[in-house]
Amino acid sequence: MLRKELIGFIANLPRSAFIMLLILVTPLPSHAETEAVDIYSQEQLIELIRSKQYLARVESDDCQLVQDIEARAEVLKQPLYQYLWGEMLNYGTCVKANPQRGMALMRDAVAQGSAEAMVRIAEYYYHGTFVFQDKNRAVQYVLPAAASGDLPARVLLVRLFGEGYGSYRDFETGYHWLYNGIFSDEATKKEAYELLKVLEQKIPPSIVARIKLEHLKSR
Repeated sequence: MLRKELIGFIANLPRSAFIMLLILVTPLPSHAETEAVDIYSQEQLIELIRSKQYLARVESDDCQLVQDIEARAEVLKQPLYQYLWGEMLNYGTCVKANPQRGMALMRDAVAQGSAEAMVRIAEYYYHGTFVFQDKNRAVQYVLPAAASGDLPARVLLVRLFGEGYGSYRDFETGYHWLYNGIFSDEATKKEAYELLKVLEQKIPPSIVARIKLEHLKSR
């Protein structure tokens, strides 16, 4: 009788509560079967996202963290895990593909202020992946991330401005942000330089000269 009541109780649990219960009661595999994988720290996840290795990492970890990732995205609503779980659903990594739910999770992460999610959705609108191509909407998504200091966002924003998208009034600000950027690798620095040269053609020379002069004075 008790067993039937317990089964009935579990069957009526909300999905989020069931996921957490499953994580708690599922035993870890023995070392002889496979090596247990620790959940990613925020710092690790940011690095994986920046290097675009996050889906490959989940697969290389033999999909062991699927339930943990889902719980942190769906139950705890952590923005970086909403990003990761959303992308797993978008591309069917270790789970059945569900881009509709995946994109909804990405937008949830944006609503919580995730610059990484803002940039990713902007990229989707830039390329027309999962959504209709709309580069003006890409500007709307990436601009807040660029304003927060996110370098990938600033690179994409200047690319969009150089192609003529967005408000002309913001071109000067976008140029200023990227021109004063700090670059950790030469490839990104070279990309930024080329994009700035394109945007220079759309800004009065006097403004470009003033931005460069301000940069020299601040050194």
